[in-house]
Amino acid sequence: MKVTIDIPDGLWRDAQKLAMREGVTPSALIERGIRRVLSEAKPFKKPSNQPFKLRDGSFKGNGLRPELRDAPWSVIRALAYRD
Repeated sequence: MKVTIDIPDGLWRDAQKLAMREGVTPSALIERGIRRVLSEAKPFKKPSNQPFKLRDGSFKGNGLRPELRDAPWSVIRALAYRD
């Protein structure tokens, strides 16, 4: 595949020099670098056939205070973020 990328001039010159010294093309050098980065990266997760399950994040308590049971979200949010 042909791809156009921007590489800083100094980095490209160094890459060309290294490629010449090693007797490879700049493309081969870039490919080697990409392969190295990919091999060091965390492995890609394979998609799971199981549906997503949200963990239970509830906690012990009695739920909302009685005076907030029918309150709109804006009131509950305002109380949560006050001060």
